[in-house]
Amino acid sequence: MTNLSQRPLKCCVVDDEPLAANLIASYIDRTPFLTNAGTYNTATDAIRAILHSDIELVFLDINMPGLSGLDIAHIISPHTHVIFITAYDNYALEGFRVNALDYLLKPVSYEEFLNSANKAMRIAPVWRSEADRDPEQQSGEAVTADKTRYPAHIIVKSEYKLIQIPVSSILYIEGLKDYVRIFSEDNDKGVMTLMSIKALEKSLSPDKFMRVHRSYIVNTDKIKVIERNRIVFGNTYIPVSESYRSSFAQYINNRAVPAQRGENSAEN
Repeated sequence: MTNLSQRPLKCCVVDDEPLAANLIASYIDRTPFLTNAGTYNTATDAIRAILHSDIELVFLDINMPGLSGLDIAHIISPHTHVIFITAYDNYALEGFRVNALDYLLKPVSYEEFLNSANKAMRIAPVWRSEADRDPEQQSGEAVTADKTRYPAHIIVKSEYKLIQIPVSSILYIEGLKDYVRIFSEDNDKGVMTLMSIKALEKSLSPDKFMRVHRSYIVNTDKIKVIERNRIVFGNTYIPVSESYRSSFAQYINNRAVPAQRGENSAEN
């Protein structure tokens, strides 16, 4: 079995400038104790990948459109560590406030990169041993992946903006061909984003979210009224289609309180 303190650090690169991102990716490829899990040019793609994997170290550009690198650092798991890379030196203090391991100023030479990478590798046994002490952890990688598999927030692009939505606030999701509309307690008009309902479903825990129709996913924690094979959210009636009726009936049966008969029959 590979010693967790000796195996390569699983990394990724996040930079909206492809040339800068590819340069850092090439540095990772040259460094034996690092392995590159992905190179991303948008915050949305990066967050989705980081939250759904066991990436340990992110080489992260700060100044990006939409969500900055600092915003991303606040969203991702504390199990994932950050080395900031930017063209502007005025971000250094704020970068260290989010517990960044290091701060590199563009253009980054391989020598500078290697110094930061070595720093990460020297302290990697510390954060890996902290993970080992987690009583829920069965192996070094498995639990980190499990804890971040389904994020507490999702970030979607809508009308040239990136919008962060708490998953726990989602009521239901409607699929509209190439788009989905996400309805939440905070936004009853819904947030429209270019994405398939199938792709979004993969980011949601099946313990909380259920597909009840080709065009609808519901948050089962938010269901209050079911009427004639329809789920009622205010003035909206969501149908439960034939192909999903069996699984939905099982969901109801597992939670229904059986009627007590034979006692207090007058009241019954």
